[in-house]
Amino acid sequence: MSSSTPEHPPVAPPVAERRPTQREIHGRTRHDDYEWLREKDSPEVRAHLEAENAWTEARTAHLADLRTRIFEEIRARTRETDLSVPTRNRDHWYYGRSFEGREYGATCRVPVSGPDDWTPPTPAEDCAPDQPALPGEEVLLDLDALAEGHEFFSLGGASISPDATLLAYSVDVVGDERYTARIKDLASGELLPDVIEGVIHGTTWDRAGENLYYATVDESWRADKIWRHRLGTGQSEDELVHHEQDGRFFVGVGRTRSDRFLVVASGSKTTSEYRFLDADAPEAGWQVFAERVEDVEYSLEHAVIAGEDRFLVLHNATGPDFEIASAPVAPTPASGWTPLVAHAPSVRLEEVDAFAGHLVVHQRSQGLTQLRIIELGPEGVGDDYLVPFDAPVYTVGAGGNLTFDQPTVRLGFTSMAVPSSVYDYDVRSRELTLLRRTPVLGGYDPADYEEHRLWATAEDGEQVPISIVARRGSREDDGGGTRPVPTLLYGYGSYEASIDPYFSIARLSLLDRGAAFAIAHVRGGGEMGRRWYDDGKMAKKQNTFSDFVACARHLVATGWSRPETLVAEGGSAGGMLMGAVANQAPELFTGIVAQVPFVDALTTMLDASLPLTVTEYDEWGNPEADPEVYDYMATYAPYDNVTEQDYPAILAETSLNDTRVLYVEPAKWVARLRATAPDHRPDVLLRTEMSAGHGGVSGRYKSWHDRAFALAWMLDRMGLADA
Repeated sequence: MSSSTPEHPPVAPPVAERRPTQREIHGRTRHDDYEWLREKDSPEVRAHLEAENAWTEARTAHLADLRTRIFEEIRARTRETDLSVPTRNRDHWYYGRSFEGREYGATCRVPVSGPDDWTPPTPAEDCAPDQPALPGEEVLLDLDALAEGHEFFSLGGASISPDATLLAYSVDVVGDERYTARIKDLASGELLPDVIEGVIHGTTWDRAGENLYYATVDESWRADKIWRHRLGTGQSEDELVHHEQDGRFFVGVGRTRSDRFLVVASGSKTTSEYRFLDADAPEAGWQVFAERVEDVEYSLEHAVIAGEDRFLVLHNATGPDFEIASAPVAPTPASGWTPLVAHAPSVRLEEVDAFAGHLVVHQRSQGLTQLRIIELGPEGVGDDYLVPFDAPVYTVGAGGNLTFDQPTVRLGFTSMAVPSSVYDYDVRSRELTLLRRTPVLGGYDPADYEEHRLWATAEDGEQVPISIVARRGSREDDGGGTRPVPTLLYGYGSYEASIDPYFSIARLSLLDRGAAFAIAHVRGGGEMGRRWYDDGKMAKKQNTFSDFVACARHLVATGWSRPETLVAEGGSAGGMLMGAVANQAPELFTGIVAQVPFVDALTTMLDASLPLTVTEYDEWGNPEADPEVYDYMATYAPYDNVTEQDYPAILAETSLNDTRVLYVEPAKWVARLRATAPDHRPDVLLRTEMSAGHGGVSGRYKSWHDRAFALAWMLDRMGLADA
């Protein structure tokens, strides 16, 4: 392998040596020349990844100035010294601060003025970085100080003890999502001696503030154990609360908003089981609410209805789009659940939050999110209605509602043209108050952009929604008609995850150069209800790929774009989507960006020892056990289906420390693409972050540089690099 330096950049892409291996399974033979790239600690593998990075840098060197301009555009549009809307938790308002020139910012709080204080305080807009944003400000965590000396930093979670005197927080400085938890005394600012290693994300306090609960993973990176840590003891003394033995199930722990119950959730992709511990009756110990039944999913929330303690059970036992039932706060099989919000085929119920005076239901209908309020009174359930929003495409959701007796609902609203907006909804007066809209500096006006909901017809006749935004007037031609514009088409389509319309400051660098941005809401996601997910998984996975192709064809057929200027993008399972459409419809795209792409899916799913494989059987099937699943996955797995054809230009981005989708998948994919389609070797690029995880680099400036790199590459493919 030839070496290169900035003074002597490479003149040809790296060529990974072919080292043939084969495996016999179900009477089929799989050939793989590049499995040797899996040896992460091998100097040879590291050298190959560095060579790929050098080639990518050399191949995109002409875009350096454009990358710098895009980064500066993002920075110029962003208010760097800023403050989030404070959220009330018991007797304090909590908020985050960001500071110009700093990557991570700080977490802060101030006291409430009284028990009826539900109006968040507003800081002065010109607050200096070295001054308190609000009177009485207390800095809980200085994230930049915690990140000092580390190339990567991620805050897994931060939780305040019930008496508000201690802060438990967890950090990851590698990128492998294994966090270390510490506890800070907020009066003295000192750390307690407790250190908890290997935590997955965050921790949960019990009501007394004496114990912390947390999850750890097994060797295949499955969250399988819940532990109780008593303050002041060593981790070796922690009590194992629950060990999930079924390899398809993963676990998590939390506390109800009412503070009365701790809950441990065990869940596969299709089945749930909950345990609860009642703080009012701890002597009863942990109890299973309803034993798992295959293909029945449910969740628990504690509510008080007409003075009676009840569990709210969101479940799919009576229909695929779920219903909300009420049950006693005791172990109760499904036969004892009483319907509260009945199943409706056109409305997918996704979550229910309980408060002293109302319930908030997160739901979706016709591909759009909705918030439903159910008022509670002395007699029980009262009025039931939707919080009204009027826009062609939008996303609404509730969040940051931490106090059980609060009379307001904190919610967020955004669209592809309207920046993220924070509202308080007063349930008693039914007044919606805008608290903050993310500022976009430089005179941004949402009216300068147009948003549309389009519908593409899939191969089987299904109507697939597309959300699209463009700068107003960008499609107008000189004759008063419309003309096609370069377009970025984004897709995901797995795990019932919905890619709902959202605003992005970075995206303006595309739109303001004359491009459009579209989201293909393909099957495998959850945008159109549970059926949408079921029709894009397991033996119906091909629908995800053909839906995306149908969306691309629709954009071309209706004059929105042309293949010569159409770029596709997706990440993780959406990266698998990118690999599949590259094989199945390469003629539709001028470029494809695949981020941390799950492109060697068949190899991964054939190895139960790899992270997450067993828990993924309910999403993709088990090709090791079932020859039919093997044969079906072999028809679409991107790595296995690379052929000698004309591919669009491809930019694959990955991270060395990713535990969800290993770097080796895109590394092998790029190697096979180069070897199989040699005429297009220069246009297949691999970019590996050598100190990051699944989410890419950490720190906002680093992430802006990272995004500027991809956007510059896209604009170049669209012919807009000089726009």
